[in-house]
Amino acid sequence: MEYIKEANVALETEERWESGLAVLEVRGVNGFSVQKTFDCGQCFRFDPVEGTPHETEYGGAALGRFFSVAQDGDTLTVYNCDKKFFYEKLVRFLSLDVDYDSVRREIQEKCPTEYIKKVTKLGYGLRILRQEKWETLCSFIISQNNNIPRIKKLVRALSAACGSELDVSRMQCHGAEGKEFAFPSPYAVCALGTDGLRELRTGFRAKYIYDAAEKVLSGELDLEKAAELDTDACIESLCGIKGVGLKVASCAALFGMEKYDAFPIDVWIRRTLDAHFPPDFEPEKLGRFAGIAQQYMFYSARYLDE
Repeated sequence: MEYIKEANVALETEERWESGLAVLEVRGVNGFSVQKTFDCGQCFRFDPVEGTPHETEYGGAALGRFFSVAQDGDTLTVYNCDKKFFYEKLVRFLSLDVDYDSVRREIQEKCPTEYIKKVTKLGYGLRILRQEKWETLCSFIISQNNNIPRIKKLVRALSAACGSELDVSRMQCHGAEGKEFAFPSPYAVCALGTDGLRELRTGFRAKYIYDAAEKVLSGELDLEKAAELDTDACIESLCGIKGVGLKVASCAALFGMEKYDAFPIDVWIRRTLDAHFPPDFEPEKLGRFAGIAQQYMFYSARYLDE
């Protein structure tokens, strides 16, 4: 968005091939953590790669491809990725083009408390992914009254049921588990129907997923136009979907529509607000990056303070 300060993306890249697999090494990546970014509850298609030779590696499906991102210090190694895919898709997806140092400074200036200083420091390297709108909306509908492992399982099952198969022939050592599938289109979800969705064990969410797909497919809900609205109007439009409330709509807006002032409140954030802020605190006081501050709070509460 126009108020996000762009970072210098003139990174040093070197492309190579390993047994027919395109591998891109990206050096000089500062202020980015693969682990914090993929393991903070904003994305459900990526998991740690076991036995990786790197400090950390996460593999998963996004943008119509299965790829993995490994990290060693300030160097990323991206498997199943060439320079074209990296610069045209991944720089934006990973938010490597955003100056997060300036984001953190602004959050601290807007809310100069010791707690905010602490969580912005602990969350250093965490970035908001720019995910595809439909997938993000549907994934967070699935997230209702669910834990992260089960959300991932359901998203995977839905993708396998009606998503297109991805080429993972050389990705077995980078997180691919048998066959892998892209997230299905609204058309494919509608074709599955509510009965088919229930067979995937989506439970009461089946009718909500179907309603979302039907509204997007019919044009009643245009996600591209919704993303152009201000944050409140965007969230309001998403709440027109059956079963979608403020929390799910806020997540879809933050993680899929670049509404960085959207502030989803779940049980973790409610506990955080109760513990560290006065009763009359309004998230708007965190400024235009309140949603990014929310992720720092979530990371601290979920992974460091428990």
